[in-house]
Amino acid sequence: MYVLMLCWRYLRTRYIALASIISVMLGVATMIVVNSVMLGFTHEMENRLHGILSDIIFQSRSLEGFPDADWHMDQIRRVAGDDIEAMTPTVVVPAMVNLQVGEQWVTRPVQLIGIDAATQGRVSDFGQYLQHPENRRQLSFQLRDGGYDVRDHQGGPDDPPRPEMADAGWKYRRRMAQLRKIMRDIESSSVEGQAPGRGTTAGPAAAAEIAPTLPTAPAVPTALAPENGPTLPTAFAVPTAPAPATAPAVPTGTAPAQATGGAATTDRPADAVPANPFSRFGPREEEYVPAFDPAQSQYTGIVLGIGLATYRKDGRDRFLVLPGDDVTVTFPTAGSPPRIHRDFFTIVDFYESKMSEYDSNFAFVPIETLQRLRGMIDPSTGRSYVNAISIKLKPGRDMNAVRDRLRAAFAPQYYSIDTWRDNQGALLAAVHMETAILNVLLFLIICVAGFGILAIFFMIVVEKTRDIGILKSLGASSSGVMGIFLGYGLLLGLVGSGVGLVMGLLFVHYINEIADLLGRLTGRPVFDPDIYYFYKIPAIIDPFTVAWIVGGALAIAVLAGILPALRAARLHPVEALRYE
Repeated sequence: MYVLMLCWRYLRTRYIALASIISVMLGVATMIVVNSVMLGFTHEMENRLHGILSDIIFQSRSLEGFPDADWHMDQIRRVAGDDIEAMTPTVVVPAMVNLQVGEQWVTRPVQLIGIDAATQGRVSDFGQYLQHPENRRQLSFQLRDGGYDVRDHQGGPDDPPRPEMADAGWKYRRRMAQLRKIMRDIESSSVEGQAPGRGTTAGPAAAAEIAPTLPTAPAVPTALAPENGPTLPTAFAVPTAPAPATAPAVPTGTAPAQATGGAATTDRPADAVPANPFSRFGPREEEYVPAFDPAQSQYTGIVLGIGLATYRKDGRDRFLVLPGDDVTVTFPTAGSPPRIHRDFFTIVDFYESKMSEYDSNFAFVPIETLQRLRGMIDPSTGRSYVNAISIKLKPGRDMNAVRDRLRAAFAPQYYSIDTWRDNQGALLAAVHMETAILNVLLFLIICVAGFGILAIFFMIVVEKTRDIGILKSLGASSSGVMGIFLGYGLLLGLVGSGVGLVMGLLFVHYINEIADLLGRLTGRPVFDPDIYYFYKIPAIIDPFTVAWIVGGALAIAVLAGILPALRAARLHPVEALRYE
C-alpha cells in the first residue's frame, strides 16, 4: 500500500516529472496522427490502384499480343477456374492524343487501352471513376445527352463545383458545330472578297453570341485514311492463327466511314474547308474533312483521363476540353516494323481515379475499334489479337497462389502473369518504407522522454537516500523499494500516453478543420489539393497501431526506471543513515 501512496505523492509534488510527461504525451500524439494520415493515404492509394487494376494481369511480353483471347481464357479457367469470378481482354498500346485548345494543338502521351464496355466493369472498379451516372452503371461509348456530374461524385458536398460540365454532351457538341459553321461561313465570305457576314446567314455577331459560352475554340476534325497494318507473327505456345491480311488501300481523297450515326463520303465534297483554318499548328490545307455533320454524328467514343483534359487552379478543375469534343489519337500499328496511324475520336466521358499517374496517362476506347485500326483481326478467321487479359478472383482467394499456378501452366518467355501488387510493388514498398522510417524517427521522441525519466529517477535516488534508509530500517523490503520507482515510472507513462492518446485521436478527428484553420492563419493551404488531388486529408485510425504506440510508451517509461530502482533497492539502511 505504501508503494502506491508514495508513487502518487511523487507524481503530484515532483513537478520536474512534468517534462517527461509532456515528452511522452507529444511523442504518442504525434505518432498516432502520423500513422493515421499515412494509413489513410496508403489505403486510398491501394484502393484506387486495385480499382484500376484487376487482381491478376495476364499479358503478352510483346506489344503485338497473342491471338484468340477466348482460347486463352478457356485455358486459364482450366487451371484456376474455381477461383476466378470474371475475365476480360484488353489491348494496351502507347499513343499520342491531340487536343484542340483555343487556336493551338496540345499533344500529350497516353496509354491507349482498348476495353470491352460490357465486361470491363466486372474485373475492376473502372465504372466508379466515370463522370456520368449512366456510365457508372454500364459504360457506353456513345455520347450522352447531358447529365454529367457538376460536382465530384467521389468527394463531399463542400467540394468545388464544375460548372463547365453542366452542358457537356450533345448540347455542347451541337453548340460547337453551330459555331464552326458560323466561322466557316465567315472564312468563305472573306475568301470570296465579301465583307464578313455578307451573304451568309450568320456573321461575327452570331459567332460572338455563341463563343463566350464555350471553353475552347472549335476543333474541326481531319479525316485520314487508315494505314495498312503489317501482318502479325504467330505467337508461340498458342493455337496457330493465320496473320491478318492487310487492309485494302484507300484511294486518295477518300475517308473511312468511322463516324457513328453519319456516313463519310468517298469523294472530297465541293464545300470542304481546311481542317483547321485558324491555327498555324494544324494540318495542311490540302487535307479535307468528309461530309460529316458533327451536330448529328460522332466519331468512335473515347474516355480520357481527367488529368489530360483539365488543369487545377485555386483548388478547382479547369477544363481544356469537354465530352462532345473531338480529338485525334496517333498510335503504332501491329506487326514489324510498326507503322503510324492516326484516327479521330469523340470524348464521351472522363476517368478520374484520383491517381494523377493514371488520370494523366490513360485513354480508353472500344477494343474492337483499336484491334481493327491496328490490324489485329484476322480477316480469314475473324480471330482477334489482344495483349492482356484482366482476371478478377472470387472474394477471399489467394492471389499469389493463383498467380503461381498460372505461371506454371504458361510459358514464361511469352507471358507475364502478375498480381496488381506485383505491378505496383515499387510504389507500395516505397510508401511502407516511408512509414517505417517516420515511425522510427518519431519513436525517438519517446526515447528522449525515457532518458529524461532515467535522469530524474537517479536524482530522486540521490536526494532521497535518507528516506530510503528509513523505509528499509522500518521493514520495507528491497523489492518494495524497487516497486516504488517502477510504479512511479509506470504512472508517468500512463499519464503521458493517456493524454497523448486523447490528443492524437482528437487531432485526427478534426484534422481537416485544423488544416483549414492553419491555412487561414498562414495564408497558405496546409493541404493543397492541387498537389494531392484530394480535397480532404484521408486519415484512418488503426486500433492495433494505437495499441502498440501506447504500449511502447509505457514500456519505455518502465524500463527507464529499472536502473534507478535497482540502485535504490541495493542501498543498505546503515550506509544510507551513516551521515545523518
